[in-house]
Amino acid sequence: MTLWLLITRLGEAQILLPAAGLALLLLAQREDSRAAALRWALALGLGTLVTTVSKVAFLGFGWGIAALDFTGFSGHSMYAASVDIPLLATCALALFGRGRWGGALAGAALAALIAVSRVEVGAHSVSEAIAGFVLGGSLAAWVVAALPTRWPAQAALRTAVGLAPLGLTLWLAAGVAWAPPPVTHSLVVRLSLALSGREHPYTRAHLHAMPRARLPVRSWPPAGDTDLA
Repeated sequence: MTLWLLITRLGEAQILLPAAGLALLLLAQREDSRAAALRWALALGLGTLVTTVSKVAFLGFGWGIAALDFTGFSGHSMYAASVDIPLLATCALALFGRGRWGGALAGAALAALIAVSRVEVGAHSVSEAIAGFVLGGSLAAWVVAALPTRWPAQAALRTAVGLAPLGLTLWLAAGVAWAPPPVTHSLVVRLSLALSGREHPYTRAHLHAMPRARLPVRSWPPAGDTDLA
């Protein structure tokens, strides 16, 4: 497995969402961060909805933007930004009692690297990776803005939550090493076909074909394809 394939796995929902769930539980326990927890839950739901709708629109109905090579928001890029940015902002607050935006910048750097990996492994175009990152980043900024600027020093809380970065690192490492291949893209394809009534999904080749040209629809899933989208 190449380095880019390892990095790109850090954007999988099956790895990121459990980590976000643990952070949400932490935030919900504190009165001064419950609003941020609610925003984060709403942001993840909205990001998932927008990304799924964009993918269904193309896979099922062929709605894309050929000039931008755009077939839908990158889910990996969106989840990386919408999870890593608030997550590292929360870690900064827990460790230092301040620095939410510093943590957010660190999360944005990691999310940007994951977005680049989506292009490097051939899973998405540049426009799709950027769109996913911008969507997730915008939602994340809305969440971070609701976090308290300071957390009072509380020894017990700091001791427990101070291990969050280590736990996160171990979780991500374990996810990359042992998590099964993601099935989210396959589920979105099946949803797209069910809604559109088509037997096969639209592909990037259809997007760049002449208007209304009829291309032979390849079978799905093609032999040897991996679920990277």
